Amino acid sequence: MTEEVILVNEQDQELGTMEKMEAHVKGLLHRAFSVFIFNSKKELLIQQRALSKYHSPALWTNTCCSHPRPGEKTHDAALRRMREEMGMETTLEHMSSFIYKTTFENGLTEFEYDHIYTGKSNEDPIINPKEVNAYKWMSLDDIKSDLKTHPEIYTYWFKLAIEKLF
Repeated sequence: MTEEVILVNEQDQELGTMEKMEAHVKGLLHRAFSVFIFNSKKELLIQQRALSKYHSPALWTNTCCSHPRPGEKTHDAALRRMREEMGMETTLEHMSSFIYKTTFENGLTEFEYDHIYTGKSNEDPIINPKEVNAYKWMSLDDIKSDLKTHPEIYTYWFKLAIEKLF
């Protein structure tokens, strides 16, 4: 089964759909989301991406991220991927959005209109090993400090999105 993404313009208006890998090869703007889950100690649940990911393998990033499917609301997609990647159920609130573009060493380009969602949970995830290698809870202060000393271990979009939470 091929996975499709929703192509959008810079106002997040839908332009059509395209197979996900083709959109990344061509570097076309498409809709995405990033989820940030906090516990009652105000720690953020971050994940280390699976070693088999086609880009950014083994890098640390926000709780969950992906793309909505054609015809799927972004909020619903974020809830779905939380279940699929992290085995978690929670409510999510849309915080903001931003556009970013980066090219990876393998030649793929990530050009995304990224919607940021936040939620709360004190539960540890039940990770899907096809998506996630490891997880940990970290305070925003510790993340901010670690981003300064070890920026290379974090995903490109996480470094941009986390700024929206400080």
